[in-house]
Amino acid sequence: VDRLLPGMDGLTVIEALRKEQVRTPVLVLSALGAVDDRVRGLRMGGDDYLTKPFALVELMARVEALLRRPAESRETTLRVGPLELDLIERTAKRGDRVIDLLPREFRLLEYMMQRSDQLLTRAMLLEEVWNYKFIPATNLVDVHMGRLRHKVDGPGEAPMIHNVRGSGFILRAGP
Repeated sequence: VDRLLPGMDGLTVIEALRKEQVRTPVLVLSALGAVDDRVRGLRMGGDDYLTKPFALVELMARVEALLRRPAESRETTLRVGPLELDLIERTAKRGDRVIDLLPREFRLLEYMMQRSDQLLTRAMLLEEVWNYKFIPATNLVDVHMGRLRHKVDGPGEAPMIHNVRGSGFILRAGP
């Protein structure tokens, strides 16, 4: 990512990617080579920083080094407390208990696990999980959430999916 993109700083792009938990390695390319600029680029989420002008062989070596790193982005399992979601096998478990989920429930749980400990409004869930714009009179989210809670929070288990009255839902590892 170049720091000097038309109309914006490339660091804004990196910050947005990291906020969405995109873990793709980022190499910052920039004519801004002061120590403060390089440190800022790395602290904003860049994995490496290369100042212009640079030799093509150095660029290639840095890209190869980034690709050799263990890729967190290739992680195929989400974990929140005892809850585990395998994104490849499309399976869910809480501890040793397998949870049988329908495709929409799987997507809903995946979205919530990616944003655990965050309040998710009904509007956000409708838009992100169903690709619908908010419909004030619908209980679609509540119905699916009720089914999902019943499956995730088994008898005798501490609840993980919490209803925040009038606002939305939160997935938490603990009480």
